[in-house]
Amino acid sequence: MIHRKVLAAFALAGAVVLAPRAAAQQNPPAQNWGNNGEINSFHVQGNVYLLVGAGGNIVVQTGEEGVLVVDTGLAQYADKVLAAIRKLSDKPIRYILNTHFHPDHTGGNEVIGKAGSTIQGGATTIIANENVLNRMSAPNGKQPPTPTVAWPTDTYFTEEKDIYFNGEPIMLYHDAAAHTDGDSIVFFRKSDVVVAGDIFVMNGYPIIDQANGGSVQGILNGLNRLLDIAVPAHEQEGGTYIVTGHGRVTDEADLLEYRDMVTIIRDRIEDMVKRGLTLDQVKASQPTLDYDLHYGSDAGPWTTAMFIEAIYKDVSKPQAKPAGRQ
Repeated sequence: MIHRKVLAAFALAGAVVLAPRAAAQQNPPAQNWGNNGEINSFHVQGNVYLLVGAGGNIVVQTGEEGVLVVDTGLAQYADKVLAAIRKLSDKPIRYILNTHFHPDHTGGNEVIGKAGSTIQGGATTIIANENVLNRMSAPNGKQPPTPTVAWPTDTYFTEEKDIYFNGEPIMLYHDAAAHTDGDSIVFFRKSDVVVAGDIFVMNGYPIIDQANGGSVQGILNGLNRLLDIAVPAHEQEGGTYIVTGHGRVTDEADLLEYRDMVTIIRDRIEDMVKRGLTLDQVKASQPTLDYDLHYGSDAGPWTTAMFIEAIYKDVSKPQAKPAGRQ
């Protein structure tokens, strides 16, 4: 009954969140819904809220100690995001956690970081995997692509990191070479909400940023880690809620279908590579055809053809499937 009330609330608000999966297969989500500059706020569960409209999905945790923000959206919407955060809480913004370095997830770091403060009165602490700092700061001596104040101030290089805030344990997990080489999955243990970043998106096929260390096997490792964390409620509906990098909030059943989709397409393309097919021949065979209605795209920054090509390049490499979580 509680789960159905949550569904009804999101539906009335106009959000495509936890909608029935059958309907989602028939009606692919609008590609620009999360990037229109109109910031909308939805309660997920526990102390966790979702902000949409600023590019990548943004998550806000509130409590007596202050505010924690996971990702900050595009820079041009930062003031609107800050205003939406202030509607949820007027307490200091103590932490920003970045799931990776792309500007649709870190663009608001500067504005939101300056607006927040710690108990000591300093700037908000920005936490991310160390490769996020490497990508944002250009440590090779070139001109940095982002301003210094937007860089992470607290990085980790191990597989996981934890903090305790607002009475809740918060875990960060790093899966190497997934969407990028610096992805973090964020798990709010008490609220039972996981933030997947762009390892898991619901508005298209997974984006494999090979130029910045991404790989299909890393995506699968991350999806399998999410499956390890998520616990479903009655009849596989609800339970642990998963906030994707783009698109609607999901649960374990959605995640399982998505993981299986990526695995099936990867295996199809790998089999074709073993049989000696060229990239053009693989594309002509349409290995994604049965999933294209929901995830495919012929235009935009990430197309079906680009997804196929990224997997083709990955599985064509010697020893392209290192031991992982699958």
